[in-house]
Amino acid sequence: MNSELVKKIADAVLYEGYMLYPYRASAVKNRQRFNFGVLTPESYSLAERGTEKWQMQTECLIAGNYDSRLSVKIRFLHLSEREIHRLDEESGEFRSVASMEMDGKIFQTWQEAVEREAEIPEIKLGDLRKVPQELKFSFPAKEQIEELKDENGRIAGRIVRATRKIEGRIDLEMIDGEDPENGTATSGLRKIRVRLFNLTPFEEAENRTRDEALAHSLVSAHTVLFATGGQFVSLLEPPGKFRDAAGNCENIGTFPVLIGENGDERDCILSSPIILYDYPEIAPESPGDLFDGAEIDEILTLRIMTMTDEEKREMVGVDERARQILERTENMTAEQLMKMHGTLREPRAFEKKEDTSEAAGG
Repeated sequence: MNSELVKKIADAVLYEGYMLYPYRASAVKNRQRFNFGVLTPESYSLAERGTEKWQMQTECLIAGNYDSRLSVKIRFLHLSEREIHRLDEESGEFRSVASMEMDGKIFQTWQEAVEREAEIPEIKLGDLRKVPQELKFSFPAKEQIEELKDENGRIAGRIVRATRKIEGRIDLEMIDGEDPENGTATSGLRKIRVRLFNLTPFEEAENRTRDEALAHSLVSAHTVLFATGGQFVSLLEPPGKFRDAAGNCENIGTFPVLIGENGDERDCILSSPIILYDYPEIAPESPGDLFDGAEIDEILTLRIMTMTDEEKREMVGVDERARQILERTENMTAEQLMKMHGTLREPRAFEKKEDTSEAAGG
């Protein structure tokens, strides 16, 4: 398993839709935030009659014996509310504002995001068969205040970052598979089920807004499963003898795919809220993350280049990730830009192959 490759693909899922072109807080599509894989508190999901999800389920297949080992990691973004407060010189009080300018910089009220992870450590399948695993996780509320001082060192305002509490749980269990020919328990095929819940208390949910709920939500939530001494089975192109078992896997709000190099590694699965194919790749000509849903690097890069100086100043004021996009774009060479133009890829071919290998005994 190439851990660097896994992280790159998982990060692309994590930040998909985090912010959209034109990367400014004033843009309508950034004021009305949309992310994939949002798990709101249960009470809010019930108040919205299920239009917002509070749980996610991954089911996949692994071929291995009871000594094979499995670990599970969940990842998500924890949104942080950022408010800009301007100091009123007459009253000496701080007042919340949408934005303020100081020494040529723009500071804007917006949202930021903190990466979160929770992990069930490696466990033998034999032990998992006997005792399903449960992991509760919690990230506390936190407030940070950063003073904004002008070029003379005087306090002109402040940035207040507030992160709300999040609580959740991961359930992990294993179910022995069935032999497709005689219906008996097969020695090598197991079904793995991972369930992720947002259990954050959220009172008076029926009277709260979606933006309020998002502050208590798991955003861009996804699951990564790692196997040692066993191999996962593709749910998109399962071997013939496992086709029925693959079809019986029930995935809710997520799509498990194999991840690895050369299209032949089977020790890692990414269960993504975005539909992917097995062995997804980051385009080699891509200069870096652009976060925009269905991003097309060349078009977005050219559009950033045509922004006015005022628009670029506002983009920098969004957050550090937006600043990095702008800096990378402005420093791009003609050769790098040309690499994104006219890239031709061969169509992805699907070849039906029968897997004749035997799964390890249990």
